[in-house]
Parts: sequence; structure tokens; C-alpha cells
Amino acid sequence: MKFLLFAMAAIFLWVSAVAGSHAAEPPSSWTYEWKQTDFSRSSVEFDEIRSGGPPKDGIPAIDQPKYSAPGEIDYIGDQEPVITVTLNGETRAYPVRILIWHEIANDTLGGVPISVTFCPLCNSALVFDRRVAGRVLDFGTTGKLRNSDLVMYDRQTESWWQQFTGEAIIGEMTGTLLTALPSRVESFERFLARTASHEGATVLVPTFASMRNYGANPYSHYDRSSKPFLYSGELPQNIAPLARVVVVGKEAWSLELVQRLKRIERGDLIITWEAGQNSALDSGMISMGRDIGNVVVQRQGADAVHDISFAFAFHAFHPEAPIHTEIE
Repeated sequence: MKFLLFAMAAIFLWVSAVAGSHAAEPPSSWTYEWKQTDFSRSSVEFDEIRSGGPPKDGIPAIDQPKYSAPGEIDYIGDQEPVITVTLNGETRAYPVRILIWHEIANDTLGGVPISVTFCPLCNSALVFDRRVAGRVLDFGTTGKLRNSDLVMYDRQTESWWQQFTGEAIIGEMTGTLLTALPSRVESFERFLARTASHEGATVLVPTFASMRNYGANPYSHYDRSSKPFLYSGELPQNIAPLARVVVVGKEAWSLELVQRLKRIERGDLIITWEAGQNSALDSGMISMGRDIGNVVVQRQGADAVHDISFAFAFHAFHPEAPIHTEIE
């Protein structure tokens, strides 16, 4: 009996070792395409990462951004969403009609190197400081997804980064966290009203206007889907997978709850909602998307880092964290 148990334990250890060694080896296609990436360093299992379809840089990041003054733009709908950032007295809007086609814009605002990112599959819009350990990184798209979320890479080390968390998950920079910066996703008309007295406010415009069908939504009716794209993980139990949630750290409130209450206070955290913003992932044209409203998240009167993502994505990255659908 002891021999049998010993033999079974040995077999178990051998199978585990084989499985572990297999999981530790990246697909050969990765090593062929990513010659600079240090695949010996990783904080995730390689089989968690899937191809989203496009190859490396198949969705091209914006590296030479162009801008116009808000008053010079007459083609963005009043309620179309823009990602807005203010740093050191400078304010800029990044229209989602552009970011939905490029997903990353490497820019400098107020003297700060930033990356403005948007993952359509998670509805996640996050802005990061590109300065890491004394050097400035710039980012591109890997063409890969993890938990249906954009996996970025930096061109300096070709490390892979999770957009939802801002953490390097493969390569030399593994374990490094980017600093997230406060931003808003708001309607273009709200941006115009807020910056009417700011002479230096600018708006990102297409580098080449004919490069993409800007203004169209290539993910038509995605936010009405019953399941996320290329996602096989666990789904939240108390909310629809593609319902929007307001994410602050490791806590989230359903957009429906915020919309219903109009204002939520949690200590020094204040979340407010007002009508008047198109969903970018509804109609075939962003300017025709249904009204999902505008959310502002602040602490002590200043904008706070937050995200408005789909519930499944928040649950995938924070499975133990609550998603509030009612005020307790």
C-alpha cells in the first residue's frame, strides 16, 4: 500500500512538472515575432493570453499626435465621448472615435509623457504616465488579449503590459506598475463647456483623416451582447457581463445604480452622473449611440483615478472585490 501511494505521488509530481514546464514555454510563434521579449519572466500563465486577431501593431498606436483648437472642430457630435486629461494647467480631449481604432496614443501633456489607452472589448479608458524607472516608454499593441483586455507592449524592452491594471505581465519589466492619472470620459459638449475659458485646450485629431472610418463603431452593438468576446473566465453573478461599472481601485458600482441615484458618497469619494453621452459601442455610428450619461469621480474636489468598464472585466481582474448594485 505504501509503495502504491509512493508511486501515485511520484506520478502526480511528474505530471505536474511536465504541465508546469509546458505552461512555462511560450508558443514558438511568439518567440519568432518577439525577439526582444524576455519570456523567462512572467507573472501570468501563457495560456491565459489569446490572439485577438491582429498581429503586433496591427492596431497602430498614435505616435505623432496632431491637435486642433476645440473651436476648429465641427464633425464631432455634441454627445460623443472624449477622454479628457488635465496636467499642469493643460487640457486635451482624445475623441473615442479615434481611440477606438488605435487603442493607444503616446503623447506629452503639461510636460508629462502619457499614454491614453482605450480597450473597446472592456470599455476601459485609462491614462498612464509613461515614465518608469528613469526612462520614458512608449507603447504599442501586441494583438493579444488577456481576459478580453488589451495587452500592450513597450518598445524599449518589448515587455507586455495589461491595460486594465497597468502592470507588466511578461518580460524584463514584469511586476512593474504604471502610474494611472486622473481622467474623464465625457461628452464633447461638456468638454467644450468646461474649457471655454481655457485658451490652451486642444483636441486630438486624426494624423491621416482617411486612415480609418473615424466616427464609425467597428464593434456595432457590442455592449448589448450577452457574452464578452474571446473570454472564457468566470462571470459576475449579480450583474450582466457587459453592464458598465464605475471602478475605483478594487471596488465598483454599477452604472445603473449611479444613474438611478445621481450621486454616491463614500467617505471623501463622490461619484455623480448626468445625462448626455453616447455609448461608443452601441450603434454603428458613435454619434447615434444610446445615452449612457456622464460620470465624474472626485476626492476632496479633485478628479480621482477611475474607470468605467464592463462588469466581466472588473470581475476577471478583481474576482473577490464587490460590485455594488444597491447601496448597503
